[in-house]
Amino acid sequence: MTVLVSVKINDGIVMATDSASSFASGMIYHNSRKIVNLREGLPLAAMVTGAGGIGNESMDTLLKDLRHRFTGHDPAHKDWTIDPGDYTLENIAMRLRRFLFEEKSLVHGATTWTKFRLCGYSAGRSLAEVWEVNLMGENCPPPSCIQHEQEFGLRWDGEYEALDRLVFGLGTRFNESAIRHGLSTEDAATLREKLVPDLYELLFIEAMPMQDAIDLARYLVDTTIGFVKYSVSRPKTVGGPIEIASISKHGGFQWVQRRGEGASN
Repeated sequence: MTVLVSVKINDGIVMATDSASSFASGMIYHNSRKIVNLREGLPLAAMVTGAGGIGNESMDTLLKDLRHRFTGHDPAHKDWTIDPGDYTLENIAMRLRRFLFEEKSLVHGATTWTKFRLCGYSAGRSLAEVWEVNLMGENCPPPSCIQHEQEFGLRWDGEYEALDRLVFGLGTRFNESAIRHGLSTEDAATLREKLVPDLYELLFIEAMPMQDAIDLARYLVDTTIGFVKYSVSRPKTVGGPIEIASISKHGGFQWVQRRGEGASN
């Protein structure tokens, strides 16, 4: 488990994650990199939550291998080179799925459960998009666009509880609790649908400046880290340094905050 947050505004997208990575052995490390610029010089990046790797390869290494192809440095996959003047986020998402699921996960028994969030701009477009690719063991649905160009706002994944409570006003176990107190499954779902609009806390406007979106993303990740840290019952699978990047039309991909400032992308 981990936490990742994206904030999409008029001026672009902010991406923020923690650095914790947990494994089936029970080990938890706090120095993982979960944001990768997928093509140097282009406004494209992916971040990841879920399994720390596929087989013996970490997700960070795999995404950088994919970047190697996209940049044109892999002689065996020259057709994967991205033309800066002619590409779409949808096509990049399809290549992301093909590489990670068909070439990697299936080969290793298709046991990987991981979500990839692709953020950025299609060539020549004025507004950004957000796509997701979900590896779910033996299944991996086609990539889905979770925010089209004209859609804005917050999206979080991984550890939901803290931000569901903060923004929606209800935790992830609301339905379960309502059923335990006598509501039917259908009535519990209906009540949640009615309560969320009343309790929803609006934390952004699409015209907010990029720096404020950065501060908001940092706050949301930090809130989740603190919530998990002090929760008595929750496994400590969120934590470590916060990494933040921004993507804008003219500024492209830029690191805002990351562990080891001198390290390469």
